[in-house]
Amino acid sequence: MRLAAGIEYDGSGFYGWQRQRQSPTVQECLESALSRVADQPIVVHCAGRTDTGVHAHCQVVHFDTPAERRERSWVLGANTQLHPGISTLWVRSVDETFHARFSATRRRYRYRMLNRWVRPAIERGRVAWIRQPLDAERMHEAAQALLGEHDFSSFRAVGCQAKSPVREIHRLDVTRRGSEVIVDIEANAFVYHMVRNIAGTLIPVGKGEKPVSWPGQVLAAADRTVAGPTAPAEGLYFVAPTYPDYPQLPVDREIDFPPRQT
Repeated sequence: MRLAAGIEYDGSGFYGWQRQRQSPTVQECLESALSRVADQPIVVHCAGRTDTGVHAHCQVVHFDTPAERRERSWVLGANTQLHPGISTLWVRSVDETFHARFSATRRRYRYRMLNRWVRPAIERGRVAWIRQPLDAERMHEAAQALLGEHDFSSFRAVGCQAKSPVREIHRLDVTRRGSEVIVDIEANAFVYHMVRNIAGTLIPVGKGEKPVSWPGQVLAAADRTVAGPTAPAEGLYFVAPTYPDYPQLPVDREIDFPPRQT
């Protein structure tokens, strides 16, 4: 039996998603909890791996198990065993062709910036802090040059293992909500550090240090050295993947991803 699950986590206490030498990771904690519920080892596969300090509203995983439990029992049982920084939102039965990563046609991320001169306290570790005033409208205008299918080598980290730097961005919005500037981005897939590098390139535009045309010039250069710095991990959230062939998966249930106001 194959099951899919939606997972929410605060990444500030973890060394990223993937199981590794450093501990704890989200994957190892989740596998340990699910294994206790199943009374046997469980291995999970996710929609998109996240780095140290990166959060998730609805990471989706799948796993195979012969253990028979009600969906509610999987959720409650896992949450009883999980680290308090991780929560299982839902579990659904899926057919054996479903794969959390390969069945996803799009993925959404959000980058949050607290834009005020006073450092964060309540939101510490959950937002990037930018002291200088940012012009969100300029940032949004500049970001539109990145829409579509392109070679994103300029926004690709050196350690990226993807075979191709070509990706397609379907949506890239920058909005201000009070003291927050938010970057919402949706694409078919992402190269390593792509969202954080895009945010790091839009920030100088928002500060007025670079022209609105600059991100488009950076994209055309296909050279990571000409782009802005990688923005801090704590502002990044994996929002959710999209599965058009699996409408029963409630990936948007807990997520505020509203249309851009015009």
